[in-house]
Amino acid sequence: MDGRVFALRTRAVRRSFIREILKVTEEPEIISFAGGLPQPDFFPSEEFALAAAKVLRAHGRQVLQYSTTEGYPPLREWVAKRYRARQGIEVDPSEILITNGSQQALDLVGKVFVDKGDLVLIERPGYLGAIQAFSMFEPEFRAVPLLADGIDLAALREAARLPRAKLFYAVPNFGNPSGITYAKEKRAGVAEVLKGSGVVTVEDDPYGELRFIGTELPPIRSFLGGESVLLGSFSKIVAPGIRLGWVCAQADVMEHLVTAKQGTDLHSGYLSQRILFQYLSDNDLDAHIGRIRAAYRAQRDKMVEMLRAHFPPEVSFTEPEGGMFLWLTFPPEVDATELFEAGIRERVAFVPGASFYVDGGGGNTARLNFSNSDLDRIETGMERLARAVRRILDRRSGA
Repeated sequence: MDGRVFALRTRAVRRSFIREILKVTEEPEIISFAGGLPQPDFFPSEEFALAAAKVLRAHGRQVLQYSTTEGYPPLREWVAKRYRARQGIEVDPSEILITNGSQQALDLVGKVFVDKGDLVLIERPGYLGAIQAFSMFEPEFRAVPLLADGIDLAALREAARLPRAKLFYAVPNFGNPSGITYAKEKRAGVAEVLKGSGVVTVEDDPYGELRFIGTELPPIRSFLGGESVLLGSFSKIVAPGIRLGWVCAQADVMEHLVTAKQGTDLHSGYLSQRILFQYLSDNDLDAHIGRIRAAYRAQRDKMVEMLRAHFPPEVSFTEPEGGMFLWLTFPPEVDATELFEAGIRERVAFVPGASFYVDGGGGNTARLNFSNSDLDRIETGMERLARAVRRILDRRSGA
């Protein structure tokens, strides 16, 4: 078909590099640290089967019908209660919109807030899914550097003052891709910089419940109030296949989000919502999350151990307190794309970091996922990756 028939905005949006990489890593002999995948051993398949049977037997005709855009009220109440219990912030169920995963939440936020040419402030490196979702609305991106304890507040302040600055998107807990967590002082600092600025803070928290080191920190919203928009997901704490997440926003924002969602899909899958709520009602979610945290801690520790034991000292890396990712920085002479190709020859895969930079750079960085591999595969895969790194460094040095 003639390319001129396609909307101009589609030409600026690239296909997800990570999704393309996953096609390469489907071969079973390749150990993949590329995808942001939870560990399937913890998917509650038996519990979901029981929940599904219970819901369909008792409410079959009802749950197979259309439903409301906002989502199943008891599920929205469950999310609001969890905010109050875990994070100490008052959230009313009317402030919760159930979405088809947090990726749809990003799309709805873009539809509601972002016009062509608006300035979207995003972490450097930033989450590729958000970059892709917001790109559909033809903004300009301004990358704000991440430091070891969170966003660079001076750079954020400068960016927020720019004309057309509209939205700041952040992943404060165990960020994707960096693994970095904002210190409490940084969260308060973000609120101080952005409160009353007209820049909307979008706080994405898919990994917050996966903390396995340290103590839980308050969300930016606790300092900023209703000016922020919170995103959450059941993908990491239950299972991604149910495709359920949520947006938490005050009433005036929610009105526009609901309208945008009605124009997209009417409502998220009602059957999935009912089955999920039945599962949450019948099972101890906190015990389930506890098992995930323990496993991810061991997997993260194994990856860090292998980095220290087998990688050259010039390779630096983050040591996250939770979540699913490590971030590696190689010496400047290492091209991560070349390393990816060398890694595939060694039968190991990762994500080169350049995809997470909206302003160029990151050519010597990489994201590694530790949640989807067991300890043996992490050990073997990291040994393979270390060989690939050393070969490139040796070649660069002429050794």
